[in-house]
Parts: sequence; C-alpha cells; structure tokens
Amino acid sequence: MKIAKLTDGFSVAPQLSVRDVEAASAAGFRLLINNRPDGEAPDQPTSAELSAAARRLGLDYRHVPVVPGQISDEQVAAIRKALAEGQGPALAFCRSGTRSATLWALASADTMPPEEILRTAGDAGYDLSALRGRISEAASRHAGET
Repeated sequence: MKIAKLTDGFSVAPQLSVRDVEAASAAGFRLLINNRPDGEAPDQPTSAELSAAARRLGLDYRHVPVVPGQISDEQVAAIRKALAEGQGPALAFCRSGTRSATLWALASADTMPPEEILRTAGDAGYDLSALRGRISEAASRHAGET
C-alpha cells in the first residue's frame, strides 16, 4: 500500500484492498474515505466490503464517490464534513490517489494559501497545477464568508 502524506491529519492512496484496511488501521488511520464509485473496475472491492472491514477494526468509513474530472462543490463539502467529524488521521483513496488529493486541495482552500496547497500536493507526487484557478476561486469565496 503506497501512502502519500499531505498533512499530519490527511493522506491519500491508490485503491485499497480489504487487507489494506487492516494495514491502514495498524498505521494509525482512524478514518477511511473512499472516493471511487463502485464498479469502476472489475477487480476493485465494493464500498460495502471496505466499510465492513473498516467497521470490524473500529474505523470510521465514508464513501464520497467521484467520477474522474467531475468533482462537485457538494463532494468537497462532504470531505470537509467527514474530516470535521472524524477522530484522528484520515486516509482517502481512489484509483490512483489523484481524486482524493484534488478533493483535499479544494477542501483546504479555506485554511491554506493556494500556492501552499499546490506545493504540498506536488511534494506528495500529485501535480494539481491545472486546478490553480479553482483553488484560488474557492479560497476567495471562503475569505468572503468570514
């Protein structure tokens, strides 16, 4: 299982197996966030299988499925809510980790400067520079709310 740490409380990974859920628990993660729709690939475990494995280990589990290239504001809000309600470090996953990193970037726009978000994601192996405008827009929108 390849894990990329973005912050002390949030990491991303490619698709997890049921066995990987056990490894994530042993690594100290308390919240798993599945960003992959069921049935995207024939070999991926279902959300129900992953949720059951997480619950057996006492982990919180959320399913916020995202179709590649179609991240909505509602999905970003769902990630924010999951992180606010979660107890301890979160591990989000999808096919490659990119959708999960993208959701984190957009959800972090209210707490981190856009350049820091992009640098952090880049340092973890995710080039999100194409999202610069959307991250900046989200940051501006949140600045206007405070």
